[in-house]
Amino acid sequence: MHATINSSANTQQYIDLEERYGAHNYHPLPVVLDRGEGVFVYDVDGKRYYDFLSGYSAVNQGHCHPKIIASLVAQATKLTLTSRAFHSDLLGKYEQFVTAYFGYDKVLPMNTGVEAVETALKLARKWAYEVKSIDHNKAVIVVCDGNFHGRTTGVITFSSDPSAKDNFGPFSGGYSVVPYNDINALSKAFQNKNVAAFLFEPMQGEAGVLVPDEGYLTAIRNLCTKYNVLMIADEIQTGLARTGKMLACDHEDVRPDILILGKALSGGVLPVSAVLADDEIMLTIKPGEHGSTYGGNPLACAVAITALQVLKDENLVANAAAMGELLRSEIRKLNSPFIALVRGKGLLNAIVIKHSNPEAAWDLCLTLKENGLLAKPTHGDKIRFAPPLLITKEQVLECVAIIDNSLQSL
Repeated sequence: MHATINSSANTQQYIDLEERYGAHNYHPLPVVLDRGEGVFVYDVDGKRYYDFLSGYSAVNQGHCHPKIIASLVAQATKLTLTSRAFHSDLLGKYEQFVTAYFGYDKVLPMNTGVEAVETALKLARKWAYEVKSIDHNKAVIVVCDGNFHGRTTGVITFSSDPSAKDNFGPFSGGYSVVPYNDINALSKAFQNKNVAAFLFEPMQGEAGVLVPDEGYLTAIRNLCTKYNVLMIADEIQTGLARTGKMLACDHEDVRPDILILGKALSGGVLPVSAVLADDEIMLTIKPGEHGSTYGGNPLACAVAITALQVLKDENLVANAAAMGELLRSEIRKLNSPFIALVRGKGLLNAIVIKHSNPEAAWDLCLTLKENGLLAKPTHGDKIRFAPPLLITKEQVLECVAIIDNSLQSL
């Protein structure tokens, strides 16, 4: 039985509109938002909430960051789209900025996260045939069980989530799945000479913020180097200061061969994603072989430069690390019988709910909403706690008090 949901008539009219005219491919909390600022969002009735999802880490810099919005507005009045049929004055500037920022030779700009994943997969296959000399159409890409890389028909081929896969087949081949955080299984998979790449999340977000063992990333890097396999890090959710480092791979000082970014690359303003690699990999793609009408558009370039600059100017890496430590330690101090586990790095965290009611996590999120904090369950019993990275100590402590009060409802 779900907890009682109390929605005003004003709120309900918006929900009813979506229900009637929109596809039913999401199950949102019953809250209708119309404004955001910093760590807060406000609903259509004027109630304020702490945002503890941050658009699945797209709003790392906070809602409607004034510098990012200023860049958006300024560029929107000049030029928004040229397509890649022509050059723009901002694309080269952005490419120079982002490659220097992360230390790669080249960038291939795209829009959504899953587009960037698909781009990385195509790059890896092209490299496999033209550089590694794998036999034509034999390339294998190794992925992890429990992964979440998006929901296109190509990417769900290697998903282990039934809700993403069931009745969407037939699926393509060319993938091998190994358990996450199992370096022995990965080493065994690499014995296949046709393995071109290993695609992984440094921390599995959608699976419930699974943090791998210390040394896992280093071991991946060493195996990929040994077997001449491309290391592809999907840092769409874990990157851009979210875990207390600029990239989650930085926790072990490893450098992926292909880096995938998205979400906070625009500060939550518009879809912007990117694939970074060095020349040996990137230049295997020739004109006409891959692209996107909106990829690298001037508006996206202007916004992304500012969004990346804000991360450094406001020291959000250090703040994410410190506030994440505080959040986890304060939640553990609650000693709630309903919290089985607290885990995470930086401000990408999750609690695992222990309760006889299988809907307890959802019910808790409804209570959190009533008390002024928005979070969402994943995989039934897990709740992500991932606020914008500019959250302060006082705000973290206030949020922990809200969580403590809400837990009493269970």
